[in-house]
Amino acid sequence: MAATRTANPWAEEGINLVRAVSGGLLFGIPLLYTMEVWWVGTYTEPARVFAVLLLTFLPVWFLNRTSGFRSTKDVRLADAAMDSVETVALGVVTAGALLFLLQEITFSTPIAEAVGKVSFEAMPFGIGIALAHHFLRRGRTDGDESGSGNGAKENDRLHATVADIGATVIGAVFVAFNIAPTDEVPMIASALGPYALVALIVVSLLVSFCVVFVAGFSNEEQRRNQPGIFQHPISETVACYLVALIASGVMLWYFQRLDASAPWQETLGHIVVLGLPASVGGAAGRLAT
Repeated sequence: MAATRTANPWAEEGINLVRAVSGGLLFGIPLLYTMEVWWVGTYTEPARVFAVLLLTFLPVWFLNRTSGFRSTKDVRLADAAMDSVETVALGVVTAGALLFLLQEITFSTPIAEAVGKVSFEAMPFGIGIALAHHFLRRGRTDGDESGSGNGAKENDRLHATVADIGATVIGAVFVAFNIAPTDEVPMIASALGPYALVALIVVSLLVSFCVVFVAGFSNEEQRRNQPGIFQHPISETVACYLVALIASGVMLWYFQRLDASAPWQETLGHIVVLGLPASVGGAAGRLAT
């Protein structure tokens, strides 16, 4: 697999970029759902915004010297500096795209306000991108070998499926549990129309798929050989996203954030909004097991 990737530099670079965005999401999603960061960005003057971007660049540059989002390590100062500029730019683009997806930035948002919000959100995304190559390096253990006979194989499939569901739930709770009780979830959901919710579902599925099957994290090939019942990249992604949505609903219920008298569309909107961080966490959980 590694040989195939290095044989095509464009494909390798594409995988590096997917890994970068995936790492940024794993690190930056929690802060994305923090309204205080939106407010700070709204009222920050341009000089401070520039200082924030510079402050983002410095730790990113240090991390790119030792880690980075590419499979090769940059040891030269110039290479690390160029990668750091690209990392900050990717963080800005990723944060901006997600803020637009969540309708916290719209076409009517003043430029200065949009730049301020994106700049403050870009720091955790940039750090996550710079750490992407070190995320989830531990692979699945080899002790769970397939037994002999159809009964053993069927048990392996069932065991693997249960393990995937458990890992998805654990990862979803780990990332989304501290977001579930906040006011950001209903605030975001109230601003999203039906088409925006559909777009959020599509992005959640796409992100989950890329984290597990495209980003090139250490456990990706073992994931493709997983013997679970839903074992196919697309079917596993859809099934685990549904699990993440159920976990989101349970977390919202746990914190009494679901109103039984509210229309079902409102409840579904809250669950879908929390489903984005839950699906990212669920994808990370499946890789980490």
